[in-house]
Amino acid sequence: MNPYIQSVLLGIVEGLTEFLPVSSTAHLRITEALMKIPLDDAYWKMYTIVIQLGAILALLLLFLSRIVDFIRTFPQGENRDRTWLNHPISLTLIAFAFTSAPALLLHKWSEKNLGSLTAMALALLIGGVVMWIVDVRSDRYDADTNHVEEMTLPQAIWIGLCQTLSAIFPGTSRSMSTIAAGQLVGMDRPTALEFSFLLSIPTMIAATIWDLKKEVFPSHGVAAHVVMNGENWIVLIIGFVVSFIVALGVVEWFLFWVRKHGFTMFAIYRILLGAALLIWGSKFIGS
Repeated sequence: MNPYIQSVLLGIVEGLTEFLPVSSTAHLRITEALMKIPLDDAYWKMYTIVIQLGAILALLLLFLSRIVDFIRTFPQGENRDRTWLNHPISLTLIAFAFTSAPALLLHKWSEKNLGSLTAMALALLIGGVVMWIVDVRSDRYDADTNHVEEMTLPQAIWIGLCQTLSAIFPGTSRSMSTIAAGQLVGMDRPTALEFSFLLSIPTMIAATIWDLKKEVFPSHGVAAHVVMNGENWIVLIIGFVVSFIVALGVVEWFLFWVRKHGFTMFAIYRILLGAALLIWGSKFIGS
């Protein structure tokens, strides 16, 4: 298949799945496998991470006014009851720190699992079960935290640590980890979802910069793992732009759906997809 067409299709998949709690990484790797793209290819591993930034930039654009409000009210907050430690900006950065430190220490483990469809299938299935249980449980209890401005420092640390699972086990999903973790500590669905969006911004910007520096622009004296030519850059840019455009149309719909229906549909989808991969994955797309 033409690599430009491949990139358009992968960009669509990324834009559709980045913010849904179904794991964009797993869907990208499954799509790559179906298109017979080697999952251990250094370029496509880097591509999978970098085009996610396109979707994140779409989120940044949609949430720009909200982010500007956070900056404007820092550190006291809109109701003047926040501090340097529990303002939404601070909590986002703290959660990011508690995600990135363990992820850096365990990045070799993550890279090893990135090409394993069996590992992703298990992460999809187990994550779906956990998400379903947590979402059903949240209907039985009144949430203590109904706005991001009400979050506490322990909640942010807990969510950051839970998001590490998505970095270590591809297929877990960043949004699933943060949403379920937030619900477990008393956050309602929209608040857990909004904080998931906020946390994804520094996480994916940092992941993209890290991967480009490591694979394409390594330090002096170290050979690049990925040698970029004109075609490689064009393929990467196409995926980046397509994911940006598609994600613009997904975020608002996702927010509406969650407020009205919750996350059960996505949990069931994860379980079915994970089970299908375990049963038929090796036959149709490899191990």
